[in-house]
Amino acid sequence: MAACKVCEQPLTLEVDDDDGTDEPQFVPDDLEVSCGCHYHWQCLLDQAAELAVSLKCPSCDAELATNVAGSSATNTFLQSVPGTTILARYTNEGGVQENYDILPAIIEEAYLEANPEARPARAYHVMCSEGDVSGIIELLRDAEQGEGDEPLMDSAQLIRYQDPLGDSKSGLHLAVEKGQEEVIWLLLWLASTLPSGAFSEPAVRAAHEVGIQRPSTLASEDIRSLRDNQGRTAEAVAAQMGGFWTAIVQSGALHPEN
Repeated sequence: MAACKVCEQPLTLEVDDDDGTDEPQFVPDDLEVSCGCHYHWQCLLDQAAELAVSLKCPSCDAELATNVAGSSATNTFLQSVPGTTILARYTNEGGVQENYDILPAIIEEAYLEANPEARPARAYHVMCSEGDVSGIIELLRDAEQGEGDEPLMDSAQLIRYQDPLGDSKSGLHLAVEKGQEEVIWLLLWLASTLPSGAFSEPAVRAAHEVGIQRPSTLASEDIRSLRDNQGRTAEAVAAQMGGFWTAIVQSGALHPEN
């Protein structure tokens, strides 16, 4: 039976015992890359910093990437060639995934290893996409108070974070794309120069009820002025989407100079 090339242990993962017995429970955890080497998922992630640059198997040094001319000593994980993939066969508790592209996960892990302060920032972006207003507020408070085990950006840096792995989009871009109107108004309240009178009374009241005071924001710090890698502001994204967003665009709420 194949073993993990990193830890040399069987390709299984111990899970919590749900049946009330004291017997250890194991499920498959077998990631097979194209050269035939096998890894636990986490064991391969632990090699992400090297793998994201070399694109080679950490064990046998075989080329793993497809659609790429070859690795380079100057290659960085933020400059991978478009269309590059590392395909693997992954067997876990849910079954078998054939031709599973692991490169995005490898690049993300390598980036977070090099930039641990970005972990909460990327969590913040997930919350913006999912409409988790309470989670955003809690995360910003933690950042302000310096709580948590990871190095933290302050709340102003966090709220304006642009993800280099995600087309340099901000949380406002993501909230617009995913139709999270409540998140949009929260971000405008916290990080724009939009006059307070432009916010609805219920929105202002809700902000006060959870203790969110409106900070003073300079025009140069307005979240609405942030542009993604395509040069688009959140207003431009909303304009492209049309439909529901037309009224918000026409109101000027997303325009950086309002």
